[in-house]
Amino acid sequence: MELIIQNEDTIYIPLIEDSITWKTERKGYAGQLDFKVLNDGNIKIEEGNAVRFKVGESNIFYGFIFTLKYDKENIITVTAYDQLRYFKNKDTYVYTNKTASEFLKMIAEDFELSCGEIEDTGFKIQSRIEENTTLFDMVQNALDITLENKKEMYVLYDDFGKITLKNISSMGLDILIDEETAENFDYSSSIDSNTYNKIKLTFDNDSSGKRDVYISQDGNNINKWGILQYFDTLEEGENGKAKADAFLSLYNQKTKTLSIKNAFGDVRVRGGSMVMVRLNLGDVKLNNFMIVEKCKHEFKNNEHFMELNLRGGVVNA
Repeated sequence: MELIIQNEDTIYIPLIEDSITWKTERKGYAGQLDFKVLNDGNIKIEEGNAVRFKVGESNIFYGFIFTLKYDKENIITVTAYDQLRYFKNKDTYVYTNKTASEFLKMIAEDFELSCGEIEDTGFKIQSRIEENTTLFDMVQNALDITLENKKEMYVLYDDFGKITLKNISSMGLDILIDEETAENFDYSSSIDSNTYNKIKLTFDNDSSGKRDVYISQDGNNINKWGILQYFDTLEEGENGKAKADAFLSLYNQKTKTLSIKNAFGDVRVRGGSMVMVRLNLGDVKLNNFMIVEKCKHEFKNNEHFMELNLRGGVVNA
């Protein structure tokens, strides 16, 4: 492992205490690196310093220090984030006839962020107003619209200092998670959150002076679970029936979660990757590719393990 901190023209290779942790998620969060260094009196680091982390020949993380904590044992606890941290900035954008990838490039240029491979998302968004919204939410809204219309999912991440956007279909890995490669797993099935068998959408129609109501529901699941209703309002131009039907298809199911504990680490795995999972969960047997929603790598004493939150197949959260 090689960890380097650069403060202006000075480069430090600090003595690492305990472990190094690298976390990524599929959407909405920056990559995060946490580690502890010995404050021997010769190291002078501060917020904004660049951090580079490599394992062997693999480039893992490039970002910047955001938090430093000191204790009486002369240990400095460091938290660094990659460029996606700047997507927490808020702004207002109005754009027309742009793909999500074109919109992403525009944001990156405005905020002076370095871009790498940005795949063409293909679908032109006719017009969009994003007011007082985080850059994360703006880009995700564009990607969600693309998903609805093109049926293709894209993953935004920072690849060692380069903003990257890839079709999730190109992020599959030849990695198997099973009873041999994972120490343990947590699996749950619930209808307590994000499960709805009745969708109700309304639109205040100024032309007719009436409120248009669109309902999509599943009588069988209402009989089994009672009414679990999702309610929202529509914007001008939205297709109420199509949206209600789409939401019912998305939410009219049990919410199932799966997390893997202490799997053998592989530095290629990150939020948005797809891995093969072969596990007997009790009520279902998995043998398919699953999407990594969250990923935590821990490097310690020449050991490397990872924890994964997965979705796909019957697991939907």
